[in-house]
Amino acid sequence: MLRLALATLMVAVVSLAADSKAKPEKVQDPSVMSPDAHSALFRTQKPADVGTVTDKLTAGLPAAAANTSRMPRKNFVDEYIFGKMEKDNIPHAPLASDSEFLRRVMLDLTGRIPSPSDVREFEADASKDKRAKLIDKLIGSSDFVDKWAYFYMDLFRANGKMQRGVDLFHRMVKDSLAADRPYDDFARSLISSSGKSNFVVSAINPMVREHVEGKTGVAPDNGDDFDKINQTDTHDEVSILFAKVFLGVNIACISCHNGASHLEKVNVYLSKKKRSDFFQESAFFGNTRYIQWIDNTEYRMGLVTVDDLGNGYNTKEASMLRMNRTGGPNVPKFLLTDEVAKSGKEPREELGRMLTSHPQFARATVNMFWAKLMGVGIVEPWDEFDLARQDPKNLPVGWDLQPSHPELLDKLATTFQNGYSLHTLFRTICNSNAYQLSARYPGEWKESYTKYYARKFVRMLDAEEVHDAIAAATERPGNFGSARRGRPRVAIPGNAAATQAVTAVPNNDEPPPQAAVSRAMQVTLPSPQGELKSFMQAFGQANRGTPARPPQASPLQPIMLIRSSVVNDRVLAQNDSRLQRLLGAYKDNGKVVDELFLGTLARVPSPEEKAFATALMDKDRVQGGQNIQWALLNLVEFLYNF
Repeated sequence: MLRLALATLMVAVVSLAADSKAKPEKVQDPSVMSPDAHSALFRTQKPADVGTVTDKLTAGLPAAAANTSRMPRKNFVDEYIFGKMEKDNIPHAPLASDSEFLRRVMLDLTGRIPSPSDVREFEADASKDKRAKLIDKLIGSSDFVDKWAYFYMDLFRANGKMQRGVDLFHRMVKDSLAADRPYDDFARSLISSSGKSNFVVSAINPMVREHVEGKTGVAPDNGDDFDKINQTDTHDEVSILFAKVFLGVNIACISCHNGASHLEKVNVYLSKKKRSDFFQESAFFGNTRYIQWIDNTEYRMGLVTVDDLGNGYNTKEASMLRMNRTGGPNVPKFLLTDEVAKSGKEPREELGRMLTSHPQFARATVNMFWAKLMGVGIVEPWDEFDLARQDPKNLPVGWDLQPSHPELLDKLATTFQNGYSLHTLFRTICNSNAYQLSARYPGEWKESYTKYYARKFVRMLDAEEVHDAIAAATERPGNFGSARRGRPRVAIPGNAAATQAVTAVPNNDEPPPQAAVSRAMQVTLPSPQGELKSFMQAFGQANRGTPARPPQASPLQPIMLIRSSVVNDRVLAQNDSRLQRLLGAYKDNGKVVDELFLGTLARVPSPEEKAFATALMDKDRVQGGQNIQWALLNLVEFLYNF
């Protein structure tokens, strides 16, 4: 009964997601030249309202106490957020409790749930600055590096197309995050580096990842044969990638045709751009060559050398991915300013300089991380800025302002430009009372409050976070590794049947074996097998063949939580699980219940929860304890970050 009742909670979440999901627009024939012909290529549909979803998911949680007093300002973020709410008379949630804040900030910054000792230590700390001290402790930690390196590996779709370079790139990203490398320097290195991707220069691997296979499909005869890679199409793919990631602008449509008669109802700024503008943006890569590596006369698939000895961007070359190019100037020209590359300068270095010095680079970066931490971007989606709708004093007729808080976005960006420190950006956002508001909201929630950030918005845990949280709550870690990286051995402790061992065929082109790790978020390539693969896919693990998307509830998730060995084997009182050790350490069933709640939900049970759970254990200590652990892992409170 307990299992069925709690599983119903996840089914309710699935229904909630389905009800709130925006209906997709009808896709028109792309040959029809109308202002909304490409609207389906942009995520202009209104997403599920995060405020309303949060309100529904918190309905069953303990209510927050109302707080009508003026919220103290910790930094400029609070000045803008609470200043706007006070000006418009919008009520907001109170501050999160210590336990609510602890779990939230640990998941957001490190992808990990607190341990019972973390909870006790934090709640016992009476200092007024304990939240700031915790944030400082988490930012830059090894867990912080693991989480955000994984985020970047998903962002750049780092997969087998990089071959050995995937390890090199992963190491570079982790080192950059740990050292708080200036973000503008990180971006320039990805745009302008040259060398051998797989053994020497880590930064060029995102460009190598985007390479487009050539028409011939055969191995090159020698190092001067470039047919294996379509050079010009690869330039275009790289241009689109860097514009989205570093400028928050989706230029994919104008890679095929002019913006006019296509984007007027989607993006005012891009509707005024031409395909020739895209050609000149891609022309910064026109001299770049992606050369398949020939080693001792033997072709090495996936091993690429990048240099800048090419002959420029061919604006009339046929395309394998788009309509044929129509000609025009091929002088490298920056899309946002029309600045051309200086004579005698390396074009890619010029692009790196122009892109990272433009205010939009900083605006796009801070907005992307704001969206990750706050649940919704100041500009949403984070990678689809309309640059014509950013200034409240200069709006196109008939259009709304795109940023919810334009002054805050500008302040975050200008502050970020002073050193380009991601650590400082994270610290600024997380230390604000705006970030630290409770997800629980006293009184009636109105959808219009969402754009004010009047409460903290919940998010579903990523697939890797779900797995690692289950492993942490039960203290039954995973085992990722011990085989060649493309197909690792993935073990579920104590369950030989669920362990999938895959032996890769030795190949000189394969990456070396990876060291075994215990958490899903630590791996370089997500390659689970068997039962675990099904579980991770159900929770939305990115395959890195397509761009990663935020996790969404689905009917498969409650089925996996109810039936998968990823959960069921771990809740058993055996194989040195947390439950097994608790049963041996405490005779008091109430104490066991307290510890299970602390280790799973980062809080103690309510009196009603404790009475119910203790009664179950009094009837059958082992079975009752297993049912309680299983039930806690199925709660919405566990599967979402509040």
